[in-house]
Amino acid sequence: MTNQTIPAATILLLRDQPAFEVLMVERHANIAFAGGALVFPGGRIAKGDYDPAWARWVSGFDAIAEEQRAPRIAAIREAFEETGILLAKREGEAAYVDDAYAQSLTAQRKIVEDDDAKFLALVKAEKLVLACDALCLFARWAPPASVRHRRFDTWFFAAKTPAEQQAREDGNEATEALWTTPAAALEACENGKRKMIFPTSRNLELLNVSNSADATLAFAGERTIELVQPEIIERDGEKFLTIPDHLGYPVTEEALETAFRS
Repeated sequence: MTNQTIPAATILLLRDQPAFEVLMVERHANIAFAGGALVFPGGRIAKGDYDPAWARWVSGFDAIAEEQRAPRIAAIREAFEETGILLAKREGEAAYVDDAYAQSLTAQRKIVEDDDAKFLALVKAEKLVLACDALCLFARWAPPASVRHRRFDTWFFAAKTPAEQQAREDGNEATEALWTTPAAALEACENGKRKMIFPTSRNLELLNVSNSADATLAFAGERTIELVQPEIIERDGEKFLTIPDHLGYPVTEEALETAFRS
């Protein structure tokens, strides 16, 4: 079996009302990777996310680093599929599409989920522009080669959630969509009420350093983003998953037996 990494993207959708919260989804228990775990909306970067035709339908396309264009498109697409949140504006308009409009595309979410390439067709037909320039790079993670489950090279982005839109889980890949403070999500994992994998926990802890969406985006914009590649170490007969101390994460290791709690 190949141990090749799979490119992926995820998004931390943030809001400040009624408190500083992030949107998370619980993955369906039967999904092969992280089944039943609480994660940020996201998934694989699809072939269609690299289509050069996106240049016409992405805000700030030329200003975005080339290697981040497809990941940002994928992050917005996955958020739409899993939660119904659509980071897009009508062509020529300054405001995000509202909740009524986003909800009107509910049937399209399933179509796009079944065939990722249909997302570009939907955006063209609706004359939308994806707000890729509203995303801020938050982190990038890839597991060590020694890890034998599926290995995802994952881009993490952060963005403010359109104020007029509500989250609605798709009921397929995402069985629940919930707004939570980072601290509450971490506590739910700690007391066993939720499952969470190592990268999610560490990035929630990093998110918890901030107290608002604006502070998060400012913090992420000031950080030097390095590829995070955890390593397995053994100490006193116990194995730990660990990351380098200089990356700014409040917690840098976890016992291997709990690091993939799904």
